[in-house]
Amino acid sequence: MAKKIPEIPSASLADIAFMLLIFFLVTTTMDVDSGLERLLPQWVDPDELDDTPPIRERNIFTVLVDMNDRLMVEGKIMDIEYLRDEVKEFMANPYNDENLAEKELEDIPFFGEIEVTKGIISLRNHEGTTYGKYIAVQNELVGAINDLREELSKSKFGKSYDNLDRDQQSAVKKIIPSKISEAEPKRAGGN
Repeated sequence: MAKKIPEIPSASLADIAFMLLIFFLVTTTMDVDSGLERLLPQWVDPDELDDTPPIRERNIFTVLVDMNDRLMVEGKIMDIEYLRDEVKEFMANPYNDENLAEKELEDIPFFGEIEVTKGIISLRNHEGTTYGKYIAVQNELVGAINDLREELSKSKFGKSYDNLDRDQQSAVKKIIPSKISEAEPKRAGGN
């Protein structure tokens, strides 16, 4: 007579599988997709575009990134570590330099009559630009705007921009707008 093989008790298998599932759910890290937070402009009727006044060259801060991830700012080769300070100087134009962005007087709540920059940042990259470099340049451009807003908030309200109420933040945004224009990436063969 053949020996009978003992059965493996299966009553606790479900408990063990459940515990393993919980263990892997707790210990696994999830990658969170990151992106750029941008407010897209409202759609404008093409017939209305002809009525917009031209933008003066002095009010455009040009940033170019080539296929080798080199940065050219206002016609000069520059390291990314200096980009933020250059953008801040251009947008703030503290000494009303004729080569930097113009300002015009506007009546802004909480501030009264104050000079508001007309500066626009124009970013153009090559199709061969790496994603890392593109994001690094974007971070510096947005960081410069955020730094200016933070400085203005602290000088006017005595607190951080993030701690301002919605109306105060809106007023600060009107004085230091985030106008970043991105041109189509340039192809390697021309255009």
